[in-house]
Amino acid sequence: MTTTTPVDIFIIGGGVNGTGIARDAQGRGHSVMLAEMHDLASGTSSAATKLVHGGLRYLEHYEFRLVRESLIEREVLWASAPHIIWPLRFVLPYEKNLRPAWLLRLGLFVYDHLGGRKLLPATKTLDLMQDAAGKPLKPGHKVAFEYSDGWVDDARLVVLNARDAADKGASINVQTKVTSARRENGLWVIEMQDKAGKRSTASARLLVNAGGPWVDHVIAETLGKNDAHNVRLVKGSHIVVNKLFDHDRCYFFQNADGRIFFAIPYEHDFTLIGTTDQDFAGDPTGVKISDEETDYLLAAANEYFARQITRADIVWTYSGVRPLFDDGASAAQEATRDYVLKTEGDEGEAPLINIFGGKLTTHRRLSEQVVDKIDALIGAKGPKWTRDGTLPGGDFPPTAFEATLRGHMSRYPKLGLPVLRRMTRAYGTLVPTILGNRQTASEFGTLFGGTLTQVEVDYLMDHEWARTADDVLWRRSKQGLRFNAEEKAALADYMAKRLAKEGIST
Repeated sequence: MTTTTPVDIFIIGGGVNGTGIARDAQGRGHSVMLAEMHDLASGTSSAATKLVHGGLRYLEHYEFRLVRESLIEREVLWASAPHIIWPLRFVLPYEKNLRPAWLLRLGLFVYDHLGGRKLLPATKTLDLMQDAAGKPLKPGHKVAFEYSDGWVDDARLVVLNARDAADKGASINVQTKVTSARRENGLWVIEMQDKAGKRSTASARLLVNAGGPWVDHVIAETLGKNDAHNVRLVKGSHIVVNKLFDHDRCYFFQNADGRIFFAIPYEHDFTLIGTTDQDFAGDPTGVKISDEETDYLLAAANEYFARQITRADIVWTYSGVRPLFDDGASAAQEATRDYVLKTEGDEGEAPLINIFGGKLTTHRRLSEQVVDKIDALIGAKGPKWTRDGTLPGGDFPPTAFEATLRGHMSRYPKLGLPVLRRMTRAYGTLVPTILGNRQTASEFGTLFGGTLTQVEVDYLMDHEWARTADDVLWRRSKQGLRFNAEEKAALADYMAKRLAKEGIST
């Protein structure tokens, strides 16, 4: 992968910010190379609560700019990817001993009007004694406020940004670690090493550090600056249990300690509960939920739901580390969720842009602002475009998902609604690209488990950089919830043998 011609932009990090910047910049005409040391979205970007939201609780900390930007972006993102993003209604029960009702009403009024809401329905008050949302809760909850936000398949958002960037000409490299980067003759010289130990070199006019929770590590180790202390690492964990309620709304709960948590319908048969906020130190790779966090989430859920849950009810957990800009906040839940962009480089030096913070909802605006900076530093090549652009498979109106699904059902009547609904949610209008003219089960190859077939796995390996069974089961899909150990091993074996034939190390 050693390159002789410099690219305009080299990006370290394959999370939502890195891939969003790659997509925007390549679409404006810049040449882009991106390196991710693990899998796309394998860090923070696949460990979120999976919401496109304004950040209702951020109003308490007076982060009005961030909330307004986030509220505006909800409908922009929904229009760009209506297969992986869709509206949700959130039920916020009133608790008389916590935040007062007037404060909740005021916050929700601001939430409804601050961001130019157009398609999402407004807030309303619920009588929990009559409404179905009250039935799963313990007795005593009488009033709630119901408001709008959105859901996003977080890892697929990252992969689709990368796919769009690659379709436009960007070089996307997974399992490729940047070992060093130095300035030389007005360029960045970047040294890399892949999983097999193969080394390569690239050069670029500008370097973007989108390392997420590793951003300070990149500054200190890769760039050789030992005084990097810009981010506050905050760990967030989630548990998934068999579904606790039958309706399709979510819950936004307040805890007595001032924190909040969500209970969200997940993959049809489950409920997602989270998140925690805990300061974190150490390497974020492979971070896992602690016993303390597990107990916290179980106790929090059991404060509200009539059906009590225990560790035995947990079917999956996941954790991530958020790289929040260190603003000196005293508590992890109070640290700003806003992002900070810092440019370095003297006159005549190749510029560096470091990215601190950010979240799924604001990734497009962050990317746009970064590329605006890039244009100012090395020259503009094309206009802004992502506000009206669509991600791969998302080229249909935001309210037309069911119509898109019906079109796929008409074309593939033998596959059945559950399979086609899942695939349409993942791939949108690209479903026929994956399935072609196949109709019968035998034509789709091995059924590895759940509804995951060989045809789909091959597509994920060929077009979405999947290298391992975990890449497929927990990031490209959530079929891992429906796989047993034997099925997972068979998938891993198939993928490893295919990659070995192609000379790709995993």
